[in-house]
Amino acid sequence: MELLVASAIGVLTTAGIYLVLRLRTFPVILGMSLLTYAVNIFLFASGRLTIGAPPILQDGVTTYTDPVPQALVLTAIVISFGMTAVVVMISLGAYLGSDDDHVDDQPEATGSEERS
Repeated sequence: MELLVASAIGVLTTAGIYLVLRLRTFPVILGMSLLTYAVNIFLFASGRLTIGAPPILQDGVTTYTDPVPQALVLTAIVISFGMTAVVVMISLGAYLGSDDDHVDDQPEATGSEERS
């Protein structure tokens, strides 16, 4: 189970970094989303992967699940949703303002390129 979760985190991180390094805004937004998913899974897995264990200490219970990573993941989901909405609006405004969705500024065409 741990190998599967670690592999999922690695694949999401790799795909996210690859998409963030693209030069268009939509792949960058998808890459940031994949990176936030990888971080959320990492936070959730940091609380130990136990199935069917109660999150609250009670009398007679020997194993329990740590509720703090679950609360961190819920908070991170809300923050990542807000961050994604802001980035989408910024990229949409940049696209509508320049009719181009490149992340970096394109160099101006030189005189020889304009004539051809």
